[in-house]
Amino acid sequence: MIEVYTDAATKGNPGPSGIGIYLKQDSHQIEESHYIGEYTNHEAEFIAVLQALQLCQQQFPGEIISCRTDSKVVVETMEKNHTKNKFFLPYLEQINEISASFPYVFFKWISDKQNKHADMLARAGLAKRT
Repeated sequence: MIEVYTDAATKGNPGPSGIGIYLKQDSHQIEESHYIGEYTNHEAEFIAVLQALQLCQQQFPGEIISCRTDSKVVVETMEKNHTKNKFFLPYLEQINEISASFPYVFFKWISDKQNKHADMLARAGLAKRT
């Protein structure tokens, strides 16, 4: 099983945004931070999950994926497999499409305290804005 931790950092809402991705499988770890442009905080959170799953497709095809995020909006949207927000719908559809390539993907809400590593990476991604 791959533990996937994601977070986003946005300055303003919408505003410049960075994402952090932290993947763990036993002692194997991957860290990524990216500046992604101007988004709302919620959109940036969805983008973080989407890019994390794309990374998992490349690095860990066929594995079970446990996505952990401090974004309740992302977790609730994915658990219900539904959103009324037209801006979130494309992210839901893309995440579902990528998730279908794995035997099982589940989403779990975690507290900010449990997501410090991904938060640090997201802030580093935001700092890459130049």
